[in-house]
Amino acid sequence: MTHDLTGKVALVTGASRGLGRAMAESLGKAGAKVAVNYYGSPDLAAKVVAAITATGGEAIALKADVIDENEVKQLVKEVHEQLGLIDILVPNATGPQPFIKIEDLTWQDMMNQINFFIKSPLLLAQQVVPHMKERRYGRIINIGSEVFECGVPEFSNYVSAKGAQLGLTRSWANELASHQITVNLIAPGWIPTERHADDPQQMKDDYTQQVPMKRMGVPSDIGAAVTFLASDEANFITGQKLSVNGGHTLE
Repeated sequence: MTHDLTGKVALVTGASRGLGRAMAESLGKAGAKVAVNYYGSPDLAAKVVAAITATGGEAIALKADVIDENEVKQLVKEVHEQLGLIDILVPNATGPQPFIKIEDLTWQDMMNQINFFIKSPLLLAQQVVPHMKERRYGRIINIGSEVFECGVPEFSNYVSAKGAQLGLTRSWANELASHQITVNLIAPGWIPTERHADDPQQMKDDYTQQVPMKRMGVPSDIGAAVTFLASDEANFITGQKLSVNGGHTLE
């Protein structure tokens, strides 16, 4: 099925590489005008914009630290000025994701994850929700992870923040449903991207053996899921977690 997002404006944070790039390109291919947010990789962001425009789409690259309130306000202002009011918000940006044993964890380690998965979505939503309410239309698509279901050891900083993000999604879905704004979460499995370039192949092979489909996903799988949830075909889906992991977790 081809989803038509013509005329819609999408903001994808952390979209210069990896899953974020796949989301931005998929939304652009479906006809959305895409704001490609980046922080430290302007050249990569420019390549994403070029890929979208090469297929006839419209996109711009905008730098912002999405855990900084003032920069988020400026980011959304620039999207509104250059592309129009935001219809589709995908808070995807993330930072380092270290494995840390309980004995070595600090509260700052926990906050580093909460900043990206709770604070950043909040700052972004506060800027876009008022306009969505006025137009009685909006899509907020959070990017979670299967780690919350798996309870990955020595990863409680990341896992707990992802759990909080799921709670955020469900509460916002109920709060915004009467305004015809949907809020959902996509929970990818382990999908290798640039950040996994140095991960041992044996680790990947071991993970693959646990997946019923006996393979790992690819970034475009997540791009397709985001585009579906952004589409009119998903207009009656809200407050849900969509696991995209080949059946690795079953709920």
